[in-house]
Amino acid sequence: MKSMTVTPPSDNRIAQLIDANLDRAREGLRVMEDWCRFGLKRSDFSIQIKDWRQQLGVHHHNIYRKARLTSNDPAMGVSHPLQQVRTTPESVFIANSSRVQEALRVIEEFTRTTDPRLCEIATKIRYKAYEIELKVLNTSEGIEKKKTLKDCSVYLITTNRRNLEEVVLQALKAGVKIVQYREKFLHDNEKISQAKCLASLCKEYNSLFVVNDRIDIALAVDADGIHLGQEDIPTKIARELLGSEKIIGRSTHCIEDIKNAEDEGCDYIGIGPIFPSQTKKQLNPIGIDYLSKGLSKTLLPAFAIGGINSSNINKLNHINNLRIAVSDAIINSNDPFLKTEELLKLLT
Repeated sequence: MKSMTVTPPSDNRIAQLIDANLDRAREGLRVMEDWCRFGLKRSDFSIQIKDWRQQLGVHHHNIYRKARLTSNDPAMGVSHPLQQVRTTPESVFIANSSRVQEALRVIEEFTRTTDPRLCEIATKIRYKAYEIELKVLNTSEGIEKKKTLKDCSVYLITTNRRNLEEVVLQALKAGVKIVQYREKFLHDNEKISQAKCLASLCKEYNSLFVVNDRIDIALAVDADGIHLGQEDIPTKIARELLGSEKIIGRSTHCIEDIKNAEDEGCDYIGIGPIFPSQTKKQLNPIGIDYLSKGLSKTLLPAFAIGGINSSNINKLNHINNLRIAVSDAIINSNDPFLKTEELLKLLT
């Protein structure tokens, strides 16, 4: 690219504020870079931010450094009370991203005629900083979802029922941390309305809300993810549509299914059916021994599914860190709250 001439500002105060804001922007970028590197383990983000920091460093010319104001700076050491309430890495990242954006805006305004190349770089980085802030927030959100998923022991799958919202509410109150909305009979408008209600309940109880099969409904209600069967849309396409922060689960019925789900980047799997299931009557049970074998073949959170209830769950007691997915056992119980509590206690 053709070089652009740098003209020293006629007013030394302008050189001082350019120097100060270059320092401010580069410092803020370093905070952002390190959180992406060490906190999120996202080398792509940290490399990009490091490049921006280096670009600004190259254009931090001596004419700005020599004008530096330190001991005579009337605002040196001044802090703000809000700095004391940044209690999460995300809040620190956002604060520094805002700091970078503000500093770059100042640089843009005061270098348009004297240092057009620096002005151009500051503009490009400022707009890119908006984009990476959103990506980082989505990544953090995805990490939190996966932490919640890992800690789930009972996975509730809904079926059509008149008072479904109340049943799910009672299960959430009892401690369920993931709910899958599975509905085969209602019209789409009814499904969306019901899914929105359930998604809101799950959010209130800091639980995950997943939609079975229907990515369009998952997107419409901003669900936490999607659950797919073996005949459903490929995982790669689902990921492209949903984004990296959403959860994708897949039903598996054999070792090959489990391996494929892991290779495709699914976040969790269901293994089954373990026992005869009222929901999946067409599938033959794979049995407990096959479940144990399947669990040994994957590092993904895996939920045993199919006909599991409080009367046969003791047959799975020998399996460490057992996770189960249930539908009828809770949805059609006389007391969903007590039944959920019972299953959770059996698993702990």
